[in-house]
Amino acid sequence: MKFLHQFLLIMLFSFLGELLHSLIPLPIPASIYGMVLVFAALSLKIIKPQAVRDAGSFLVSILPVLFVAPIVSLMDCWDIIRPHLVPILVILIVSTFLCFAVCGWTAQFFIKKKQEGKNND
Repeated sequence: MKFLHQFLLIMLFSFLGELLHSLIPLPIPASIYGMVLVFAALSLKIIKPQAVRDAGSFLVSILPVLFVAPIVSLMDCWDIIRPHLVPILVILIVSTFLCFAVCGWTAQFFIKKKQEGKNND
């Protein structure tokens, strides 16, 4: 029963993300809205981490399985993708390293802020 409650809670935030996506005319996926809502609810202590921990861990553990259908769809479109393979790979590689750099800089920024806060106390 605990898992059912946790999945329902995650699905509620997913539904709220879909609702926001339909109401706000921005090109942001509904899943991002849902994740931001869950993050806000956890940060503001509206829900406790234990309320979604087990179901969230399960979903993360089966995440590779959830990518099987999109990969099969890509393989069906191989004739369309093949002529554009080099630009796609360049974009993927550059965006991956750019994402690594931005995440690293952001993490360093917050680590420095946290250390400065401890030094001021």
